[in-house]
Formats: sequence, structure tokens, C-alpha cells
Amino acid sequence: MADAETPAGRGTPRGVPDQLDEALLATLFTQSAVGLVVLDPQLRLVRANSLVDGVETGEYIGRRFTEAFRLDDPDGAEQLMKRVLAGEGPVRDRLVRGRLREIPGDREFLVSAYRLDGPGGPGAPALGLLTAVVDVTERQRARARDAALAAVRDAVGGSLDVAATCRAFADALVPGFADLAVVEVVDDVLRGADPPVGPLPPGTPLHCAASGRCDSVRDTVERQGGDRECSAGVTRRLPARTPYALATTDLRARLVPLAPDTSWLKTDPDGARAVAETGAHSLIVVPLTLRGAVLGLVSLYRCGAAEPFDDDDLSLAVAAATRAALGIDNARRYEREHVIAATVQRRLLPQAERQQAAVDTVHVLLPGRDSGCWFDTIALSGARTALVVGGVAGEGLQSAIAMGQLRTVIQALAGLDLEPEEVLARLKDTADRLAHERAALPPADALRGEPLSAGCVYGVYDPFTRTCTVARAGHPAPLIVGADGRAVALDMPEGPGLFSTDSALFAPATVTLEVGSLLAFCTADLLSGDHAAERITEALARPDRSLQQLGDDIVYALPDDTRSAGAALLLARTGTVSDHLVATWDLAQDPTTPGAARGFVRDRLQGWGLDEDTVEATELIVSELVTNAVRYGTPPLRLRLLLDSALTCEVHDGSTAAPHLRHAGTVDEGGRGLFIVSRLASHWGARHGPDGKVLWTEQELPDDEPDGEPGEVGDEAAGEPGDVGDAPDDAGGGR
Repeated sequence: MADAETPAGRGTPRGVPDQLDEALLATLFTQSAVGLVVLDPQLRLVRANSLVDGVETGEYIGRRFTEAFRLDDPDGAEQLMKRVLAGEGPVRDRLVRGRLREIPGDREFLVSAYRLDGPGGPGAPALGLLTAVVDVTERQRARARDAALAAVRDAVGGSLDVAATCRAFADALVPGFADLAVVEVVDDVLRGADPPVGPLPPGTPLHCAASGRCDSVRDTVERQGGDRECSAGVTRRLPARTPYALATTDLRARLVPLAPDTSWLKTDPDGARAVAETGAHSLIVVPLTLRGAVLGLVSLYRCGAAEPFDDDDLSLAVAAATRAALGIDNARRYEREHVIAATVQRRLLPQAERQQAAVDTVHVLLPGRDSGCWFDTIALSGARTALVVGGVAGEGLQSAIAMGQLRTVIQALAGLDLEPEEVLARLKDTADRLAHERAALPPADALRGEPLSAGCVYGVYDPFTRTCTVARAGHPAPLIVGADGRAVALDMPEGPGLFSTDSALFAPATVTLEVGSLLAFCTADLLSGDHAAERITEALARPDRSLQQLGDDIVYALPDDTRSAGAALLLARTGTVSDHLVATWDLAQDPTTPGAARGFVRDRLQGWGLDEDTVEATELIVSELVTNAVRYGTPPLRLRLLLDSALTCEVHDGSTAAPHLRHAGTVDEGGRGLFIVSRLASHWGARHGPDGKVLWTEQELPDDEPDGEPGEVGDEAAGEPGDVGDAPDDAGGGR
């Protein structure tokens, strides 16, 4: 039976202390894992349990809450608690930063505050606040470490550039994990070489590939005049008897406290200066290793008021460095392949500018990832010049090899004196065979699945007609700059790409050029991008500048991304052959013509000051060629001599039938003409045109030939059309 003074439903008499409440309070304040703090209306501590493990709270009783916890923002925290006292509602899980006297360094707390109502209820003055404080410093540090490692995993490995990989690694760790990060790579590794097997000897060159600093460290360094040792692009030698050298000796990471009197800093003055300037007090050194080879070194610093590194931080740094080493090694392997491809490309391209008879040329090759672009100038018969620019899409060694194959084929085709459209048609036939060979590779060969794509533009400039005939295969048309400085693209149809399945024909375009006109052949990368074509045309619109200056101006005007891809540019300024270096005669279709032609040739060559051996050989060559033209050709007949770096003889007739070299028998009376010509000339051949064919030869001149201006062409040498009159008997010959 309940006591009479006990209200219904209560087991404790009225006025007797509630033993359950007492037990509850005692348990909370002695066993709770959460820091409990009771504050009076003036926000002073009146009761508290252990705020954090191992910290006694007796000395904090009577202090204000903001003094006990030494918060970073005491005014804001006090205003927040006053609003809770005023009845505006509790505060739950507010993250604040502060410090406790017994524990060095910053701490992070989750704070919740609840109003303690007085006897009068919510409307009466509050008795104080109950505050729950949870030290989440370690939890936040663990989250920060996880976030840093996730950032490294996300950022590192997306680039195949060693420097970019190192920058991404440093940016992922600063400022979330470290105040200062320095990533150094063995100097040879940065250029694609195999990493050395550890240990690294002292003095090994280390290139600072990337560095990252938080804002506070950057401001500190700038105030003190900067720190060269922590700057990207600087190369230093591995200092002996330092944590850096030890880490690359036993390939183990190290956690090193730093202080002004640290002994090993005496052996590394540059490092000591950097530590002093940045205020670093904690260092983690991790070697970048992969399968026992050392790629470089990672140095992480904490500076100023930041917490020192601990063993958990060391474990994270090792895991992050392992990820970075994989990314750097992948980039290194790619860099090595690029170096090999670039080397192959350079070896397959012309090694020097080639002097042409009537055109000045200069090339610009921008090295980059695209290793398949090429250019060429090819001397053709009749003082003509072939101008070629092309490119195989893609990067790496296979693109360079395909480029070399196409360039070799086009040089061989150019020597056949084919028209530009026919050269490209036969070049595409070769490209089709190369594509078929790649498609026939075994299924396991990775090259089989890589598509081939290439383009080429081929033009031939003739200084006598001042025309340039151009054909293109999946490639931009050349730019033409006239005397007025206005650059326009040649209006011409575009043929199919070299490796495309399109079977359309190549259509040439012929343009007549003024002397001094400028032709610009360039790869597609130079014309891609915003306003790229406008930049090039503006740079070319200065005809008073030299070709080399114009090429440099184009490079200066290009965006940065074009330079990284690589490109080729060929500039050509047109000219004519000096009248003093050419002699032309119209010949009659007459048996006496070969003898007369020999006389014309002797007079002209002696006027040019050539030696007697050259004169006699040329007489014999001309005699054989003219004899063939008289016997088997059709009018009109024309003989032309051209003196340049070599002596060229050309005999034109109206027949389209080409002669063939054959070997006459011992008793044969004829058939030795072209054989004699082939023995006397360095090169010979035939080219066809709409009005017949031309048989031509080239003779190399002795090195001791006079360099002066050849003599004037006499009346006889100039040649008059019509009958050549009486002449000595011809020297025979024939096909």
C-alpha cells in the first residue's frame, strides 16, 4: 500500500531526494565517454567530467568555457551559448577548434549545448547550460588522411607526362596533408631512362619535378626572399649523411623531427636554410621505388603551428608514394617511347636545307607528341622543285615508322617525273598495302587494332613557266602570299586521305606565281584551333622579312597546345633561273642536226668556263639524245642546257614514246646510245607532258670549277629557231 504523501505513480516519498537521478548523474560524470560540462549563467564551469582521456578537470572549475578550451573563435562561441541560454534552442554537434593546456597542438571538438531550465519552467531564468564535448581530433585526422589518399588515387595516373604526374601528386597532398611537398626525380629518369637500382650514391642529380606549398608557407617564404631549393625545375645533388640519402640507401621511409639544432642539417646547408625559411618542424622522407629501382624522392613538411607527423601519417605517405611511383614509371615509359619515336623521326627527315635552282626554302619542325609529320624538298629535272608536307596521325614509334615509309616512297615516285596527282595516287596504293599488312597481323598484336590515318600535299614548282601544280590527299591546301602581302589558301579540291577507303581521284590545281611569291605548306595541327589560320596569315603578311624570320614569327604566334602536339611547316619563295645560266636552241628535224648541236654545246660550255672533260662528255650526251629525237621523235625539237650545281641537258620532241635502255650485243651496230648516256651522266630520265616528252641528263661538275659568273650567252648560243644548216656528221647512236 502506497504512502499517503506519495503521489500516484511515484515510488519515492515527496521531499526525499531522487536516488535514481543521483545515480544517473554520478554515472554520466564518471563513466561517460563524452565530455560533460555544466556551465552557470555566466558560462563558467561548475562541474565537468574528464574532458579528454587523461586530462584532469579540477583546475578548469570556475573558468569560462572559452578560457578552458582556448577556442580559435571565442567571441562566436560565447554568442552562440548566450542564445541557448536565452531559450533560442539547443546547439548540436558544432565543430570548433581549440587547445587544452595539457595537450600540445590544436584539437577539434564537437560541441552540443542544452539549456538547464529553472523551477519556473522554460520561461524562468536558466540555471545554466549542459555542454557535451567530444574530442574528434583523431577522427578528423583519419578522415583527412583518407581524403588525401583518395585525392592521390584520383589525381595521379591520368597523365603520361612525368612532370605533370609529379605536380598532381604534390597538389593532392597540399594543404590537406602537408604544408610543403617536394617531389624530386632522378635526372635521367625525367628524360625516359631506366631508373637506377638502389641504393643511390651521394651526389646523384635529383631534379625537382614539382613542389606545393600552402598559403601560409608561401607567404613566409616570400617575406624572407624565397627558397630556391623548394622550387620546381631546380636540380640538386643528393646530400650525403642526411635522411634523404638514407631513405634512398635502404629504401625505407623516415619520420624526422626538425629543429634549428638538428645535427644532420649541418651537412646540408641548402636544406637547413629552406627549413629555417619555411618554419618546418616535421619531415617525412619517402623514396619513390618500384621493383627495387629508385625513381626519386618525396619530402613532406609540416610547418608553423601544424601538428607534427605521426606514424599513421608515415603509413599514408608510403601508400601515396607507391601510387605516385607507378604513375611516374608509366609516364617515364611513355616518355622513353616518345624520345625513341622523336629520334627516329629526326633521322628520317632531311638533315639539312637543300639548295634548289630557283626557289628558296626553309622549314620549321616543332617537336612534340606527334612523331608522324614530315616535310621535304626534292630537286627534279629541269630546275623544278617538289615541295612536300605530310603527317601520319598518332604518337609513338609506329607513327614515325609509317612516316618514314611514306616519305621514302614519295621520294622514289618524285624521281620518276610523275605529275603530282599521279604521285599521290601511287602513294595511296602503297598506303593501302601498308594498311592491309597491318590488318593481317595476328589478333594478339596490339598494333592490329590501331587505325592508320595520314595526309599529304605535293606540289611542283617550275621556274621557267612560274607555275606551281599541287595535289593533296586529306591535307590542308597550301597558303600563297603574293607581292601585296595578302595570304590566301589555294583553291583546290581535296583528295581522299592516304589510308582512307575512299577511291576518289586526285585533282590537281595549277597556279601561276609572280617572282618572289611565298608558298606555305603546313600540317593540319598548325591550322587547327581558334583563329590559328588568322595568326599564320598575319605572320606571313610581311614579304620584306626573310624566310627564317617568317617561320619564327609563325611559331611565336601559335598557341601553346599546338607546340606540345608537334607540327611541320615548309616555306618556299619562288624565283627564276638566270638567263646567263640557260641556253636554248630550237632544232630542225634533220640528219645534220646532231653535229650542229655538238657545236652549239661546245661554244656554250666553253663560254661558261667548264673543263674540257665535261665539254667532251656533254657533246657525246647531246649527240646521242638529239640523234634519238631526230630518228624516232617528231617535231618540234628543242635543246636546253642549264648550269647550276650540276649541268643539265634536255632534249624535247613531240613524241610520247619513251626510250628504253638496253644492252647491245657484241656484233650489233646500234643500240648503245642510252647506255653511253647512262655511263656519262650522274642521272638521266624522261618526263612527259601534253606536248611530248623530254629526255634529260645531269652531270656532276668537278669541285674545282670556277665560282665566278659564267660568260654571256652569245648569239649562236642563244639559238635561233629553224634549220641549223650544215653540220658535222652525227656520232651515231640510236635506241
